[in-house]
Amino acid sequence: MDLTMSSNPVQPGTAQSSDDLIIDSSTARFQADVLEVSMRMPVLVDFWAPWCGPCKHLTPALEKTVRALNGKIRLVKINVDENQALAGQMGVQSIPAVFGFVGGRPVDGFMGALPESEIVKFTQKLVDAAATAGLNGKSQIEQQIEQAMEAASAALEANDLERAFQIYAMVLQHAPDNIDALVGVAQIQVKNGDLDAASQTLALLPEGANNPTALALEKTIALAAEAEKLGDPEPLKIRLNSDPDDHRARFDLAMILNARNDKLAAAEQLLEIVKRDRDWQEDGARKKLLELFDSWGPKEPATQKGRRMLSALLFR
Repeated sequence: MDLTMSSNPVQPGTAQSSDDLIIDSSTARFQADVLEVSMRMPVLVDFWAPWCGPCKHLTPALEKTVRALNGKIRLVKINVDENQALAGQMGVQSIPAVFGFVGGRPVDGFMGALPESEIVKFTQKLVDAAATAGLNGKSQIEQQIEQAMEAASAALEANDLERAFQIYAMVLQHAPDNIDALVGVAQIQVKNGDLDAASQTLALLPEGANNPTALALEKTIALAAEAEKLGDPEPLKIRLNSDPDDHRARFDLAMILNARNDKLAAAEQLLEIVKRDRDWQEDGARKKLLELFDSWGPKEPATQKGRRMLSALLFR
């Protein structure tokens, strides 16, 4: 996997489509379509012909079973009329003939049409055999991406933003539609204060992605935009010194403090409003506090302490 970094890692590209689970193949493609693929997932090989009556019943049942297994097994169909030498090499004497390949070799098979229930049992045996052999259905690059994502997550957790960004960027070169990598880049951009770039990155997510971290980031960006409109906090502090019950001033101050990453201070200001007037703005301070907790995330110390303080205040 070439993990060199592009100049613009979050531009959308054309993702490579995954291998089809049901394909037609030939003698020339047998090595790639069957033997190589069976090194990472089980493969059914269906020898058939257009004139074969039983084939017309068996092949649809095979296709249905493969689709139901949702990516755990592949079906490769071989027309014996067009690939007679291959059929001879496999010892096919009558059709339909089905072989199951695991780890680059045939491990089971049958000839003639079987009931759907028997097909299900046959394919499940192949899936189980592949699992026992440690085949997870993932290509080498998919496994490399998975490992890279784990490394990026660890770097982000350790606040090593530069390393995390480099890894996410490298992943996106090979998988431009990787949702977790896009969200990871957006997290780093938010941490660096580049909210416009974070918004652009999140806009690349597919519609309806519903990624919890992405939703929290969108709330963070919206709160920051809200706070930016409020301007200088000093006049708000002066108003509070004159009137501690000026809840609007306290609320706006909390928004500015949050935008400046002073999370606990923001929470304390909102808690003070709840303490003084729970019904202000239809419980607006408490609702905004919960919104902040969502945007900060459950692992954030300010979230944990803020929730404890809120509970103590509400249930004292």
